[in-house]
Amino acid sequence: MAHKKINLPTKVCPMCKRPFTWRKKWEKVWDEVKYCSERCRKSRQNAKQPGLVQE
Repeated sequence: MAHKKINLPTKVCPMCKRPFTWRKKWEKVWDEVKYCSERCRKSRQNAKQPGLVQE
């Protein structure tokens, strides 16, 4: 019997505003996960730096 992933929790990424679902690697830290990807997490850091021009 195949495992179906229909009841996994979801969150919305504050950077890209897209929903993302729970992953096994986030099992122990799901409450701390805020961003859907490394790209969004790094974009947050870049957005905080004053004087940085984003194109």
